Amino acid sequence: MEVILIPFHNQGHLTPMLQFAKRFAWKGSGSIRITLATTLSTTQKMTNSNNTTTNFDFLTVENIYDDSEDSQLNFMARMAKFKSEASLQLHRLIAAANTTNNKCMIVYDADLPWALDVAKEHNIPAAAFFTQACAYVASFYPMFLEEFGAADDHQHPVVAAAKGGSVPELAVELPSREEIERCAPIISTQSSSSDTGKKPLHPVFRMVVSSISTLHLADFVLFNSFDHLENQVVKWMTNLWCVKTVGPLLPSAYLDKRIESDVDYGVNPYKPNNEACMNWLNTKQVGSVVYVSFGSVANLSAEQIAEIANALKQISSSFLWIVREAEQKKLPKDFINETSDKGLVMSWCPQLDVLAHEAVGCFITHCGWNSMIEATSFGVPMLGMPQFMDQFLDAHFLEKVWGVGIRSKADEKIFVTCDEIKRGVEEIMYGERASMIKENAAKWKDLAKEAVGEGGSSDKNIGEIINWLASS
Repeated sequence: MEVILIPFHNQGHLTPMLQFAKRFAWKGSGSIRITLATTLSTTQKMTNSNNTTTNFDFLTVENIYDDSEDSQLNFMARMAKFKSEASLQLHRLIAAANTTNNKCMIVYDADLPWALDVAKEHNIPAAAFFTQACAYVASFYPMFLEEFGAADDHQHPVVAAAKGGSVPELAVELPSREEIERCAPIISTQSSSSDTGKKPLHPVFRMVVSSISTLHLADFVLFNSFDHLENQVVKWMTNLWCVKTVGPLLPSAYLDKRIESDVDYGVNPYKPNNEACMNWLNTKQVGSVVYVSFGSVANLSAEQIAEIANALKQISSSFLWIVREAEQKKLPKDFINETSDKGLVMSWCPQLDVLAHEAVGCFITHCGWNSMIEATSFGVPMLGMPQFMDQFLDAHFLEKVWGVGIRSKADEKIFVTCDEIKRGVEEIMYGERASMIKENAAKWKDLAKEAVGEGGSSDKNIGEIINWLASS
């Protein structure tokens, strides 16, 4: 059997899909060959990686798109070019797989719904893969109904099901359309006009709604989550699509320890200073360190960085703050020297090892889903400072639903003050809610391990997909 993976060309999308590939190949016990169809830059990164701990022997990497000049294009132009060129190459890969009489399936990033069209042309199964939470997709469902429910003719089958009353109400509070629109990223486009009389959708929202509109045609809809974590949302979604949670998609060494060679992600956007970071953490007491990281993409203002710096100065806890090299010029003058007795500032670190370390008691995070699912898997309480898109929903869930932290209060410009950051950290570390937050974090940690362990919900789901493919 052959599985062709098509990730969105972004580190945060590539990493969980690679982890899914590892689990899928291992669960298939050698019966599955996997091809990663990706961009030239990703191909080069994986080919030239100096990483010696990750074994990608089960994987063939195929370049299907030259992205060397993408920086000269705006967002929509890049997406259109990628679709045009990559779809032709995907046809080629599927045709090659079919000549060997192998059973073949496509697993495509849900942001690339055109891949499903290619799969249908070749009459092979396809699975949509979401790198966001189930609740994120559910929050766009009303927007999808608005966009596809207006026309009476040729009504979309999911819209028809909703109007027919066969889709129950979701008993989970989700943000309104207005709230979602306030957290849209600013991107460059050539046109924002609409001739329909309706307010035009933000280009990223249009991508999400477009992906949702074809999910009923996918054989499976996969999420890097687990059933217990989003139980109500997952159950609701099964009324619409064939949903399977397959996470948490972390290296096996940190969870069930059943896949011997799966000890790290294998591909890092930056080179971490593992030794210096871990040696520093080893000197700290259990639960005493505040870890701060806003991922590989978020671009904070100098003013926001100054507020974080002042808060870290004022708290009694030690801190480990990841500030990418390009961002370090925004740090207040002499901050690193003035806080060297209690803090460590680094350009990058091995986040999995940091979150797994017993010294870490709080994680100040932008609430990107990968970081969220990692912290949840390690039982680390979080202070959420979301920056855009799904991060706001994730922050809502971490406080209101899972009870594993606090969402900081920001103004209309998503600016969080020093006092607010300090208040949140102190509440998580030793405030009135600290005990309950830590208990909840420990509970979800155990349930995350259970999900990917033998017989767990995600383990079963992956096995069911393999058995279905083998018998189809």
